[in-house]
Amino acid sequence: MNRPVGIKPLPGWKLEVTFQDGLQGLYDMSASIGKGVFSPLKDSAKFNQVHIGAYGQIAWSEEMEICPDAVYKQLTRQAPAHA
Repeated sequence: MNRPVGIKPLPGWKLEVTFQDGLQGLYDMSASIGKGVFSPLKDSAKFNQVHIGAYGQIAWSEEMEICPDAVYKQLTRQAPAHA
């Protein structure tokens, strides 16, 4: 299971995520911002507090996190095919 090793918040509610195997990409959270558990992230200062949690999750708090497997799957669909 790949875990994130780097995460950086970017404008437009995007996250630049790097995984153990070198996969890197942009994860767009704009559709989730302001909804449900992610409501507090409308505040960009709060959004920018993103970090990698103790168990490898992409987190802002213990109640607000994203499963890294879902992010990894989305990024692999975005990655260019190897020739």
